[in-house]
Amino acid sequence: MIATLNSVRFGTGQNAPRAAKVAALGLGIALLASGCGGSSAPESEAEASEAPASEAAAGALACPESEGGQAAEPNPKGDPAAVPAATTISDQPLKLGSILPTTGTLAFLGPPEIAGVNLAVQEVNEAGGVLGQDITITHRDSGDTTTDIATQSVTDLLSQDVSAIVGAASSGVSKTVINQITGAGVVHFSPANTSPEFSTWDDQGLYFRTAPSDVLQGRTLGNYIMTCGAQTVGMITLNDSYGTGLQTNIQETVEGAGGEVIANEMFNTGDSQFSSQVDALAAAAPDAIVLITFDEAKSIVPLLVAKGIDPTTVFLVDGNTSDYSADLEPGTMEGAQGTIPGPFTGDEFKNALAEIDPALTSWAYSGESYDAVNLIALASEAAGSVEGAAIGEQLEAVSKDGEKCFDFAACVTLLRGGGDIDYDGISGPVSFDENGDPTEAAIGIYEYDGNNVPQPSRSELGQL
Repeated sequence: MIATLNSVRFGTGQNAPRAAKVAALGLGIALLASGCGGSSAPESEAEASEAPASEAAAGALACPESEGGQAAEPNPKGDPAAVPAATTISDQPLKLGSILPTTGTLAFLGPPEIAGVNLAVQEVNEAGGVLGQDITITHRDSGDTTTDIATQSVTDLLSQDVSAIVGAASSGVSKTVINQITGAGVVHFSPANTSPEFSTWDDQGLYFRTAPSDVLQGRTLGNYIMTCGAQTVGMITLNDSYGTGLQTNIQETVEGAGGEVIANEMFNTGDSQFSSQVDALAAAAPDAIVLITFDEAKSIVPLLVAKGIDPTTVFLVDGNTSDYSADLEPGTMEGAQGTIPGPFTGDEFKNALAEIDPALTSWAYSGESYDAVNLIALASEAAGSVEGAAIGEQLEAVSKDGEKCFDFAACVTLLRGGGDIDYDGISGPVSFDENGDPTEAAIGIYEYDGNNVPQPSRSELGQL
């Protein structure tokens, strides 16, 4: 797939939401080919769930041919040494915190997100910091919804007087802490939350995200599956706000295109046995299967393969489109496909991230995390304040309707010269609406190779 963007540029509450207006998506999808399937299943539960291949769905999809996954050329960056001195000096540094996953079902997203945050902090400080002071970052674990780690982490960060908290990756986790964060007058900025519920949350104007709502990802994936020729779809869905929100948008798109969802099997966070869900899907024999999970896919995919289901009929989402080369037998995932919001990561950004964390093997939501820190820093500079409420008031303004710039050094140079800026980042043009949502974003589609590694194939830019 051809990237449309790269560096052109991822509880309860009162229901008095900011206005949410979701426009129709113009996706115009002409998408990539699925590869040939190969399979082998590990022992244990997969063996217990085995059934003849004749009982499984036939791998008869015909997706458009892959266009490859070249990232766009990077945009020009500013010169940190040429940034003019701050005219407003803060008595206190801008203090940031993060709640990104180092444990739990989304722990695989932690390293690229943390690296993206750390790279941005480093670049901001190389350019002289914010309001005459180096910014600081304190990282804490978010865990997942089976624990109370996120609440404890947020309590700790708030006690340190942070102005903004980056995270969580999981929409379900963010729901447990959003009121705690925004109620304290602190910016809550997620690089990976995709639940549509946040668009209408009573967040006092303090919740923002660089990942698009699953209205976009759901419609992109649903349209793509129909383009591949599927008429019937089966799903295995995580029963939380992320899973059900994404499932709803996929189903609406499939049905709107004349297809039918003939099975939707639910499971809960913490479940470890999936034979009943797999048996139900195999019995329904849909043309395509969508897995809306986190790392539970490591257990579910071998069960599907043991049923004789062709992996080229399997579609994943951002919560589970990851590298399974160390988890599954070679060929298990070959030809399966998945979506991840955001354009493809270019070599220049990958190399910069590798300087931060040489062990990185995934870049999912690293750009969104990098952009989150840059936007917070620029909003603080524009506000002339490190107070969370003041930063929140400027975040929409620095994301659009000004002179385009692509990193902190270039943008802060314009701000200190009296200019109006439009930050376009690694994750896309951002351009926040009044709900703190990006109004356009790219959705990447990836295809698994014989080593169970997702390879970029195509990217579609959609409007919200």
